[in-house]
Amino acid sequence: MTAVIQPSVLAGTIPAIASKSQAHRLLICAALADRPTTVACPTLSADIDATAGCLRALGAGIAYKDGVFTVTPIENIPESPALDCGESGSTLRFLLPVVCALGAKATIKMHGRLPQRPLSPLWEELERHGALLTRPTDDTIAVAGQLMPGDYTLAANVSSQFISGLLFALPLLDRNSVITLTGKLESASYLTMTVRALGLFGVDCPFDGVTYAVPGGRKLASPGTARVEGDWSNAAFWVVADHICGGTLTVTGLDPDSPQGDRAVVGLARHIAAGNAVVDCQDVPDLVPVLSVLAAVTPGVTRFENAGRLRIKESDRLAATAGLINALGGSAEELPEGLVITGKERLSGGEVDSVNDHRIAMSAAVAALASTGPVVLHGAQAVNKSYPAFWADYNALGGKAVLEEEP
Repeated sequence: MTAVIQPSVLAGTIPAIASKSQAHRLLICAALADRPTTVACPTLSADIDATAGCLRALGAGIAYKDGVFTVTPIENIPESPALDCGESGSTLRFLLPVVCALGAKATIKMHGRLPQRPLSPLWEELERHGALLTRPTDDTIAVAGQLMPGDYTLAANVSSQFISGLLFALPLLDRNSVITLTGKLESASYLTMTVRALGLFGVDCPFDGVTYAVPGGRKLASPGTARVEGDWSNAAFWVVADHICGGTLTVTGLDPDSPQGDRAVVGLARHIAAGNAVVDCQDVPDLVPVLSVLAAVTPGVTRFENAGRLRIKESDRLAATAGLINALGGSAEELPEGLVITGKERLSGGEVDSVNDHRIAMSAAVAALASTGPVVLHGAQAVNKSYPAFWADYNALGGKAVLEEEP
C-alpha cells in the first residue's frame, strides 16, 4: 500500500493506544496463571494478535470482546502445537523459553525479517538446560525436550527480551533458578515491565544488579483483572509531531510514572529541539527514527549514539532512518552504531519505502509535517504491526494521507 502524504498541521487530542509491550507480558502471565484473568486492552495490533494466537496454540483460552481479553490458563497442551509468531520478536523471544519450560513438542513459525534476527545466546543457554532446538527450515524452529532449573547466564547487552523470556519460563520449573547477567545492561526499563507483570501475578524475582533470583514450582496467581496502560512508544510519534506543528497536539491516557522507557521521549524531544544535542540511545532505541525526523528540522547537529542494536530490528533501522531523512532532502550520516544529523529549516518531501518497518512508516508521516512537498511512502501497511489505526488517527487530526493499493 502507498500513502501519498501532503504537508499539513496536526491539531487536537488523541488517546494513546494500548502498550503492546505490556499486553504481551500480561497475556503471557494470564495464560500461565492459576485461574482466569480479564485483561483490558482497548486496542490491538498484529504483534498482540501474534502473542494471543501462540498462547491459544499452547492450550490457553483467549477471547476478545469490547476491548477486553478473557484468558483461561493453559491446562492441557495440545499434541505438537504450532505457534505462529508473525513478525513479532517479543512473541518469539518471550515464548520460546516458555515452550521449553512446558516441555511441549512444538513448531514455531516466523515471518518477514524475524528469522534473521538473532536468538543467540538464548538458544545455547536453553540447550544447555535440556531443550532440544532445531531449525528444519530458515523460518521454522522445532522445540522438544524439557527445560531444567539451574544457573543461567546471559549477556545483558544483546536483548532484554531473552532475559524476559527466561523470567516468564523459570517459575514453571520445579526448583529455583538464577539468571546471571554479564556486561552492561541495556533496555533495563523493559525488564522492569516484566518483573512488575510477574509481581502482579504473585511471583517476585529479586534483582541485585547482576543476578535475578527466580523461584521455581510456582503457579502464577491471577489478580483476576489487569489493565494494559497507554503506549509511550507509539505516542512518541504524536509527541514529535506536536513539536513540529508548534504545540497543537495533546496525547491522553499516558502514565508519566510508567516503567516504559520510551516515556523519555518528552525530555529527549525538548533536548533535540534546543539544538546540537547528543542522545544516548542505549535504553530508548525505538525512539531513534522519529527523533531523527525532529533532528532533521532543528538547526545544529544531533548525534545519536549507542544505537547499534537498531541494525537487527524489523529493518536495519540505522540504515533505514538515514535513508528516510536523506530521501526527503535532509542530511543524515550513518555511523556503525549511530547517526549524525545536520538540521535544516524544512525537508523537501520525496519518495521513500517503509522497508516493512512500522516505525519507519510512521516517521515518514511525521516527516511530511515538516516538508514543503508531498511524501510518497511505499509499504504504508507496515503500521499494522503496532498501530493499525495510525492512518485514520493521523487524518482525523488534520493530516492529509491518501492510501492507495500498490499495482
